[in-house]
Amino acid sequence: MTLEATTPGANYGSTASGSSFYAAMRILPRDQREAMFQIYSFCRQVDDIADSDGPRDERLAALQEWRNDIDALYQGHPPPRLKDYVASVKTFGLKREDFLAIVDGMEMDVPQDIRAPDMATLDLYCDRVASAVGRLSVRVFGMPEEDGILLAHHLGRALQLTNILRDIDEDAGLGRLYLPREALLHAGITSDDPNRVIAERALPKVCMPLAQRAKVHFEKSDEIMNRSRRRAVRAPRIMSKYYHSILDLLIARGFSAPREPVRVSKITRILILLRYAFI
Repeated sequence: MTLEATTPGANYGSTASGSSFYAAMRILPRDQREAMFQIYSFCRQVDDIADSDGPRDERLAALQEWRNDIDALYQGHPPPRLKDYVASVKTFGLKREDFLAIVDGMEMDVPQDIRAPDMATLDLYCDRVASAVGRLSVRVFGMPEEDGILLAHHLGRALQLTNILRDIDEDAGLGRLYLPREALLHAGITSDDPNRVIAERALPKVCMPLAQRAKVHFEKSDEIMNRSRRRAVRAPRIMSKYYHSILDLLIARGFSAPREPVRVSKITRILILLRYAFI
């Protein structure tokens, strides 16, 4: 489950998206809350590298430095920027491969901008930038291994697909297009130029099936959370309900141009918190 996605791909930094993350994490006990903010900080820093306008070779080198630092952390020699992570890694059993997967996901945007990936590549991207974050998070929340991994799989993809559908125009402005190639071709769209694609009249034929795919992932994640200890899934349930509300607003608005931005109302956010935070 991504910790927030706002600009291309995962992106962990906007105020609008940050509100759902901070609201969900503030309800956690202190050690869990600190671990989650460490995970968030890590994601934010590697995302900032991938999303910067610096030379691509410099961004690739900076991401490799993060890989080296993660390796050092797990070898018992944490660099200064990861020294505070030692306790969380030990307490919650956070996995090295999940941190590295997040870096790999961020790197997918660096050698060249992603444009109309095939479905398998899109799913791999979602796994790395969202579900890998979820695999770290469910350990902090204290979920059982099998259901935790399943929740990370489904909720991560649900959130990331929602992000992609929400940010189509913003991503295109940065030269990126995350809509899957197969869906574009099925709708008769042969271009992978982001600005041309977002102006296509057939775009709703691409977006609606992706929205339905996200809905299925939300449903499967709900099934897992419904059979879990309620306190263990408070935070992911808040984020799920918030993002499901975004998806519902997108579907109601439609995907034909012009597309007005959607926002979850303040009252809806408050109601989600009241219903799921204090259990």
